[in-house]
Parts: sequence; C-alpha cells; structure tokens
Amino acid sequence: MAPFLLITDLDNTLVGDDSALQELNSVLQPHRQQYGTQLVYSTGRSLTSYRHLASEQPLLPPDILVSAVGTEIYYSDRDTPDPLWSEKLSQGWDREQIVAAAAHFSNLTPQPDSEQRPFKVSYYLTEQAAEEVIPQLQAMLHDRDLNLQFIYSGGKDFDILPAHANKGNAMTFVRQQLGVDPSRTIACGDSGNDLALFVDREERGIVVGNAMPELLTWHHANPNPNRYLATGRCAGGILEGLRHFGFLPQS
Repeated sequence: MAPFLLITDLDNTLVGDDSALQELNSVLQPHRQQYGTQLVYSTGRSLTSYRHLASEQPLLPPDILVSAVGTEIYYSDRDTPDPLWSEKLSQGWDREQIVAAAAHFSNLTPQPDSEQRPFKVSYYLTEQAAEEVIPQLQAMLHDRDLNLQFIYSGGKDFDILPAHANKGNAMTFVRQQLGVDPSRTIACGDSGNDLALFVDREERGIVVGNAMPELLTWHHANPNPNRYLATGRCAGGILEGLRHFGFLPQS
C-alpha cells in the first residue's frame, strides 16, 4: 500500500448513506495514519454550510477543503482562503456587473447570502427556465470582457464563476501544492458541478452509482479506463472504486 490523494464531493457522493460512510471512514482513517494518504473535500457548499454539514455527519477532518464550487481553498489550520488561488481567479472578474445583468431575469432566484461568495454568484433556476435564461444571460455578458463560466447542476443550482474556477482546476492546484502525482490522485463525484473533476483529466475518477443523469450521460458518452462507474451508492461507491483502482485492498 502507498499513499494517495482522495478528492471527493460531499452531498450525494461521500454523504448520503450513513452505514457506507462509517465503513469508508473505518478503512480510510487507518490508511491516512499508516501511509500518509491525504483527504480533500471539494464541495459546492460555502465554508459556513460545510461546517454545518460537518456538525451533523461523521466526516473525517480533511487536509484541505475546496469550497464554493472550486472558488475557495482552505488548509486545515486556516480560516482564510489560499491567497494565490484567489489572485488567480480575480483576473477578468467583476461580480457587480454579473449581479446587475442577472437582475434582469425574474426566473433567477438568488441563493442564500451564505452561498454568495467573492468569486461565486449563485441562483436557483428551474430546468424549464434554464433553457431560455442561460443563453440570454450569456449573450448579455458576452461583450463585457468578463472572464467567467456558467455551471448548472442538479436541475436547480446555477453558479456563475471565474473562467478558471472549477473543481478540476482547484484539484490540479491542490495536487501540485501537495506534490502528488496524477496517477496517485482520485476524484469522486455525482453531479454536473463535478464534471470538471473528470473531463480531460490524468487523475483517476469515481462516479458513484447514484450519480445524476447529467453526469451519467456524459460518462457513457466519454469512456475512459481511468474513470470508474461504481454500482454502490455514495461512500459505498467510493470504497468500491478505491478497491477497483488498487488504492485500498479488496475486502
């Protein structure tokens, strides 16, 4: 056994099956202690929302938290985001312009203040309205020399982020900071905002068995031997995938 870097989404990926989470924890924590394996949570949640979840679920303390859909990176001993990552995201980003443009669309319902972050503007948007609203907003912002991207996931969550900000780029940044090879890195997810963890990546990937159609459709259309579709749900699927790739011994 050798150390690896596990980067996982939280809701409906790591969290969602209590017994499976306990089983994964019981295997993963000794591996961390014995071999130096490192754990990163990569979530759409804000730091505040993550802490609320951590108070309710038996989550292992992570070495690093990537929050707000890849826009903030927190190390275990700090309450402020990594300044190098923040500086990278600030190029071509104008939050006020984005909010002003989005205000023209009544179908965009702002998410709670806790989920609005310096490099993340978040709304609720129905699937029906998304087909019309997203292209119109994109056209409105196109000519403003803004460096941004749209992420729509779960049929309801619509995030506007700096172009460089996503879970995949944050994973690369963290992995390089830690000095871990892509072949010893594995990412896990279940929804559209996890796509960046899997698209054109060198790292290994686990799509949990309960993944949403938006991710499953892409996965089946883009086969890759470095990516595994688990049969198990949530943490059970992660454990299955880690064993499939040989990061953990077979039970």
